[in-house]
Amino acid sequence: MTAEVRALEALDLHGLRDEWRRRYGEPPKMRSTELLARLLAWKIQADAFGGLDAATIRLLNAETLPPPTPVLEPGTRLSREWQGRRHEVDVLESGFRYDDHDYRSLSQVAREITGTRWNGLRFFGLREQPK
Repeated sequence: MTAEVRALEALDLHGLRDEWRRRYGEPPKMRSTELLARLLAWKIQADAFGGLDAATIRLLNAETLPPPTPVLEPGTRLSREWQGRRHEVDVLESGFRYDDHDYRSLSQVAREITGTRWNGLRFFGLREQPK
């Protein structure tokens, strides 16, 4: 398989289209030799080793990608009102500080505040609730 992929480097656009046609039928309508070579190399490797896993295919077929996880800079202060009390959390280099105690995760802080399991980012309004 490695030799097959390496052999693609010597082909021009016409040769790549012929190779695609031989293996997979009608080639995609593209004029980029480099792009067609990469696509053909990927397909040859996918045939040999298997393509994308089911979870990746679902993610690629989803209407939207999951939102990126926000980056919390040390020194940032998060604030949330819960049951009539304002709770403030400081972001540290290695975790979070709440009520003079250090925690490794924001979810641990949310659990300390509420007594139940919470996604820390959701509790502090940094990630949307699922619909």
